[in-house]
Amino acid sequence: MRVAVLGSNSFAGGDFVDLLLEAGDYDVLGISRSAERSPAFLAYARRPRDRFTYRQLDLNVDFDEFCAALDGFAPQFIVNFAAQGDDAASWTHPADFFQTNCVALARLIDHLKGRTYLQRFLQISSSGVYGNQAGTIAEETSLAPESPYGVSKAAADLLLLAYHKNFGFPVQFLRPPNLYGPHQQLFRIVPKSIVMLKRGQPIELHGGGLAVRLYLHIRDASRASLAILERGRTGEIYNVSPNEASQIRDIVSIACDLLGKNFDASTRVVEDRRGQSSGQQLDSTKIRRELDWSPQISLQAGIGSIKDWIERDWDQLAAEPLAYVHQT
Repeated sequence: MRVAVLGSNSFAGGDFVDLLLEAGDYDVLGISRSAERSPAFLAYARRPRDRFTYRQLDLNVDFDEFCAALDGFAPQFIVNFAAQGDDAASWTHPADFFQTNCVALARLIDHLKGRTYLQRFLQISSSGVYGNQAGTIAEETSLAPESPYGVSKAAADLLLLAYHKNFGFPVQFLRPPNLYGPHQQLFRIVPKSIVMLKRGQPIELHGGGLAVRLYLHIRDASRASLAILERGRTGEIYNVSPNEASQIRDIVSIACDLLGKNFDASTRVVEDRRGQSSGQQLDSTKIRRELDWSPQISLQAGIGSIKDWIERDWDQLAAEPLAYVHQT
């Protein structure tokens, strides 16, 4: 089975490639706009490469070559992780988010709609397309995004559904909550907390860290993606979520315990962020029932896996910035 992973250099894309190579049953083409990252930020970097090929191509710039690479490889499955993906940055660079998440994607799926080799196109969407609605959010819940990022992802989903309806385009959707795990960007809350604890710097808890969030380990999300590809129906949306939500302070507390640090001495309370919400109640009954998926990695074990990764690659990670860096 041939699988093309778009955005394979990303945190989620790299972990999915790692899962495929671990399984050993797939030939994999990875495509991203940048050169392959170092092993510290790339889950599959230490795997044998005999069934993996990497191409550095930017869909916004190298469209013809990008499409030629896919046509030459002729994958039965395509998984699209390629996206601009930070809520806060989308307010500063909205045009970049729409260009990558909507315009470039529209050109790609129009090219792919007549390709007979394609059996499944899995779009990695986001729970952000639902916005901060109250109550339980199932796949049928109306879309109500509240940031340029969320709007761009919702627009992409609606476009793909239109192609499914009118051309039979074999799209599927995964809508995850916040993801975390080894090799993640260091500005995210879990790795950032561990790095700051190791540096002896205080962790700021906005509003006391009382905000409730859903955090799913990246490997559980990758397992969900593979289950959808192999056994899910086309034209279907699948939410994924952990078994329970967590307060931000709970996550930081686990990190403190793992590093032997005192929580009160290692944190400080600061003003809450504007527009802070209480978090979503994302219903993942559908994928649990239809595809027998459930999360396997507890929050404690998952944060422990990040601690182990950071300590293993500390010589490189210690010098890395902890702020988001936007790339056009």
